[in-house]
Amino acid sequence: MQSGLTELKVLGIVPFGHASASRGHFALRLSPPAWPAWQPGQFIMLRPASFGLEIPWGRPFSICHTTSRHLICFFRVEGRGTKLISELRPGDPVHVWGPLGRGFAVETDTPTLLLAGGMGIAPFVGYVARHPQPWNLGMLFGHRDPPGCYPVDNISEHIQVDSLREHEPGDLDNFIFSMQEKITDCAAQNGLALACGPMPFLRAAKELAAKANCRLQISIEKRMACGVGACLGCVCKPTPKSPHDTGQPIQTCLHGPVFWADEIEI
Repeated sequence: MQSGLTELKVLGIVPFGHASASRGHFALRLSPPAWPAWQPGQFIMLRPASFGLEIPWGRPFSICHTTSRHLICFFRVEGRGTKLISELRPGDPVHVWGPLGRGFAVETDTPTLLLAGGMGIAPFVGYVARHPQPWNLGMLFGHRDPPGCYPVDNISEHIQVDSLREHEPGDLDNFIFSMQEKITDCAAQNGLALACGPMPFLRAAKELAAKANCRLQISIEKRMACGVGACLGCVCKPTPKSPHDTGQPIQTCLHGPVFWADEIEI
């Protein structure tokens, strides 16, 4: 599902945790778009007017949440583009196209495990807020920065969140063990697991889900320039189980970013 290009206004930028000049976490609030509908897990392409000729392409952002008052995206400063976005001011215009791609499955009566790694927590804010039966949800969140750098409170006010920080040697092993336990329990309940985060995190989730015979959807992080399948900069390789398998790579922006784990190679 996607809509055309529209211009939105910046309503505000809220820093999370400690924001440095080179690396900070922010919630970007934009004026509400005139979308008929969207799915948690979908994304937008965003290009501020301040990019000028210096940065020709937009930047992809997971849709964190939308209401009648605003559209929220959560991001971390990583380079020139996100640095300029972090410096936007209320009233600044931004060009947005979306919602783009495919979102996460919602199975109302099914126990659902949310697996978030770092910035992968962003799409789950909207997922939890929009879920008709949030008591069927639970989250395991792994992160390196302090918890105050992430919108954890927006989720924990609705569901149980188990948060583990990778802060010292051994923490990663503890997190993998916790993820294994959660996925095994999810499989025993005929549940559904959803994962979003960096690629090593997704690979671990996919491997553990396969061993436990747990249904898993993953949201793939890829560099994107256009967001509509034209530039072929975000391709990934489908498995023979994928309905999109033609022996050729496929565009993540069109066929994802959410895939069933057994339908994509990571």
